[in-house]
Amino acid sequence: MFVPNQLVVYPAQGVGRVEKVESQTIGGSAAAEFYIVRILSNNVTLMVPVKNATNVGLRAVCSAEKGNSILQSLADRSDFTGYTGQNWNRRYREYSEKLKSGELADVAYVLKELLLIGKDKELSFGERRLLEQAMGLITLELAHALDREQAAVQSEIEAMFADVLEAQEKN
Repeated sequence: MFVPNQLVVYPAQGVGRVEKVESQTIGGSAAAEFYIVRILSNNVTLMVPVKNATNVGLRAVCSAEKGNSILQSLADRSDFTGYTGQNWNRRYREYSEKLKSGELADVAYVLKELLLIGKDKELSFGERRLLEQAMGLITLELAHALDREQAAVQSEIEAMFADVLEAQEKN
């Protein structure tokens, strides 16, 4: 159960704040409880049924410990096998699904993969959009988890991939 003012994460939308929990009647059926969540990045308001919140992936912002673990996983390139020449369309679908999962580790995986693939080849327009989305989702959640500014978290991640970003600028 989430409470008003609690920070939560809604898959593919990012960090939001529970504004209230209210009971509403939708479509003439019995009243149901809803979380009213305002997404911080775009000020969109979502109504999430309380009894369905877990199924849609609504979760609390990660702990500082998990946030630091995610930063360490981003810095570790040992699990990156390199650009395999996989069809960009297939990669795009795979990465889109991972972003929709709402799992922070999945979002970090997409971010790292796209940054590293971008070192070897130019990313498609769609892949660049996914990269921006993943960066926004990661940096905002980690900023709240680690009590830091989002720009500072993004700068730290960009510093980890400075060699990659330089290579992309040259392409």
